[in-house]
Amino acid sequence: MLNFAFISDFDGTLTEKDFYKIIMDKYLKDECTQMYKDWRNKKIKDVDYLGYVFKNIRRNEEEINEDIMRISLDPYAKEFINKIKAYGGDFVVVSAGTSYYINKIFEKQNIEGVDIYSNEAIYKDRGIHFVLDENSEFYSEIYGIDKLKVVKKLKKKYDKIFYAGDTEPDLKAALTADVVFAKDVLVNLLKKENKECIEFKNFGEIWPKVESYIKEWSR
Repeated sequence: MLNFAFISDFDGTLTEKDFYKIIMDKYLKDECTQMYKDWRNKKIKDVDYLGYVFKNIRRNEEEINEDIMRISLDPYAKEFINKIKAYGGDFVVVSAGTSYYINKIFEKQNIEGVDIYSNEAIYKDRGIHFVLDENSEFYSEIYGIDKLKVVKKLKKKYDKIFYAGDTEPDLKAALTADVVFAKDVLVNLLKKENKECIEFKNFGEIWPKVESYIKEWSR
């Protein structure tokens, strides 16, 4: 049986909207205007910007959970994950956000058996605070977690790797994958690197393509 994994980013790839955008738009739009510009211009590290947004939600834990439950997961995600497993593959999430909300969304959707590589975080002082492990083999000073390091590790375990992502933090990881599905900014970034990718809007669209690759590789 083919030994393969489908690795996906979470925010903006498996979801309609990044969680940080939900929080920023709702609570911090005016406060973070300049900081957001500085972040987009690479004057501020991803982990510092996201860390500021998450820890300044200024709501109690129950209220933050309500915000998390507003994250809109791709309507085809659960079915897609089940199909990957039915073919003997593993579904893996790699995210520069935090497992704090990813775990809650998967629990809500009754999605089990997914390996999650993401930044740890805890609730305290009316916000979500990153708990980064600088000794982790996957640590990144910029993103908290280095997606490329994760994928390189998984490539030693699997014969074939699919990757799905949407932004710059996904680029280096995507370049090492066998087949890449891309959205938004990642599409043009991959084109500049002459890396073939398949554009998509939802996971329902890409299942037929994934299935055809699996069958071809399994011959």
